[in-house]
Amino acid sequence: MATEYGQGYGLDSTPAGHPRYPRHPGRPGRAGERRHRLPAVLRAPVEGRAWRELGYVLLSLPIGILLFTYAVTMVSLGAGLLVTFLGVPVLAAGLAGCRGFGALERTRARGLLDLDVAEPEPLRMKRQGFAAWMGAVLKSGASWRALLYAVLHLPWATFSFVVSVTVWTIGWSLLTYPLWFWVFPMYAGQGGIQLYGDGQHRIYLDNPFEITVTALIGLLFTIATPWIVRALTMVDRLLVHGLLGPSRLVTRVVELESDRGAVVDTAAADLRRIERDLHDGAQARLVALAMDLGLAKEKLREDPRAAAHMVDEAHGEVKTALQELRDLARGIHPAVLTDRGLDAALSSVASRCTVPVRVEVDLTERPAPAIEGIAYFTVSELLQNISKHARATWASVEVWRTESRLMVQVEDNGVGGADVSDASGGSGLAGLTERLEAVDGILVVDSPAGGPTRVTAELPWRAERTR
Repeated sequence: MATEYGQGYGLDSTPAGHPRYPRHPGRPGRAGERRHRLPAVLRAPVEGRAWRELGYVLLSLPIGILLFTYAVTMVSLGAGLLVTFLGVPVLAAGLAGCRGFGALERTRARGLLDLDVAEPEPLRMKRQGFAAWMGAVLKSGASWRALLYAVLHLPWATFSFVVSVTVWTIGWSLLTYPLWFWVFPMYAGQGGIQLYGDGQHRIYLDNPFEITVTALIGLLFTIATPWIVRALTMVDRLLVHGLLGPSRLVTRVVELESDRGAVVDTAAADLRRIERDLHDGAQARLVALAMDLGLAKEKLREDPRAAAHMVDEAHGEVKTALQELRDLARGIHPAVLTDRGLDAALSSVASRCTVPVRVEVDLTERPAPAIEGIAYFTVSELLQNISKHARATWASVEVWRTESRLMVQVEDNGVGGADVSDASGGSGLAGLTERLEAVDGILVVDSPAGGPTRVTAELPWRAERTR
């Protein structure tokens, strides 16, 4: 349902598009991008990227031979010596060497293929010492993946080397044939490249037409060579990324540890804010109220009228303290959200904004309380930002579900230019981003200078359990 409220929402956040949201307008190309007159297919043979990829393929064969020889020798030697105490350290040294070669390969891929692969997980040693180091190397999945890379890399490096050198040589040789065909009649005693020959007939590429056709065929090979090499290096990219980088499980564990830290920090900050609000607000008022009531009690017999006046003032302070406690409780978790869900809770927070807000919530069921709470506080923070910074005249809040995600979108017609990374702006968008990432959520901000601003929060959908 859609509801219009007489107060509003504004925000501060960064321009950033995201492919998940087709309603976001496409971004123009970067101002610094060069526009080439020749299409990419014709530029490829002379571009630096093509030569770097060819260099990668050419280096892969000698490096692959060296790596394969080292890995097979060390592992075979270590396995053969396992019957003695020398087998384990030799095997550990072999795996450690493979990890070292892996670091070299990541550096080579970064320099020649523009492939930036993170380092794998470090060795986990519970104690110091050579024995602990050997155990950590042997237990590490990254060590065995590096060994697998050493074994698989050589056959692929050999294949890609042969294919690349063959097509590259054929292409450039035929393309430049008009420049060197004279070598055959002058030094070889034949008219040109022999296309066919038997005991009676021989066909040479020696007349202008045949020479031109040969050069055109060479041009086709030359144009195709960079794309063939690029296709071959895609397999190298997969090998480096899959076997020499961190595993998905370890990456996920690191992400969860980081998210857990963000959640702990956020919870600690919320507790400090609640303590500060209680100390500076309701607690201070209640202390002053107790003192006033004590004075009123002392004056009750001497000056009843003054005591009554003081009690009346204390009554007003009680009402103010109660309102502050209600506001504080609403900031922790509003009762309307628990009782009536997102639609009513967002309508309530929108009614307190300073510009008109249209609220539309299209949900057939309620999400889990944690997801519901994050969605509520996200909208609340964005509406506060609009009121403080956006200078908008209207705003809208939309909530809907798409597959397994809860989507929340807040839009306003303010001045725009919001920046997630600008912590000094007081927008709180960086904190919102961390809070959403802690539950595998995403915050996408589209805020060009001059507006409008659109912020989309994407949260995982988790169905509500019995409350």
